[in-house]
Amino acid sequence: MLLEFVRTHTAPAPVPFVPEITLWQADEPIALWEETEADGVEQPPPFWAFAWAGGQALARYLLDRPDLVSGRSVLDLATGSGLVAVAAALAGAQPVTANDIDPLSLAAAAVNAEVNAVRVETVEADLLDGPPDAYRVILAGDVFYSREMAGRVLPFLRRATNAGCLVLVGDPGRAYLPSEGLVERATYDIPVVESLESVPMRRTTVWQVLG
Repeated sequence: MLLEFVRTHTAPAPVPFVPEITLWQADEPIALWEETEADGVEQPPPFWAFAWAGGQALARYLLDRPDLVSGRSVLDLATGSGLVAVAAALAGAQPVTANDIDPLSLAAAAVNAEVNAVRVETVEADLLDGPPDAYRVILAGDVFYSREMAGRVLPFLRRATNAGCLVLVGDPGRAYLPSEGLVERATYDIPVVESLESVPMRRTTVWQVLG
């Protein structure tokens, strides 16, 4: 049912900055959000239906630097559409796990893995209080959009770095991006959905998280 909902309300199209990858994407966020709440149950915004700037930057970086993930276990934290997980799989990572607390997100990750002919495992859970060392690489796109989210994600990512993981985040200058403990690895100008971002382009950086 969730897979069908994703396919019904989105259409496959190349990702603007990563045209090697096809995603099932929506045209208009508000109408889709209203549709997810049609049964009267409050739902999170449909982050899964769009290629956000941070995810596009990470995906581009991984496809250009497959040596970072090839043959290594990868966690795509707060996966959204699964874009970063798909990129990691295309770059040779294995196994690749897409994690989110929104079941529609994981349905989107599944159909996006299918359309790109890669294998991605999905996990619906809040992993942020648990141990991060089950993975060699942890990836997180656009996770610093709120104070609450940043306050939970950052300690997890730093614990992962201290456990020996490579931790990369993609961020277009969100309000709660930490000001310390990051090393810039790449910066891109990413095409974005103007109705979501209020601009057609976002300068977006891939950062490595230090412990």
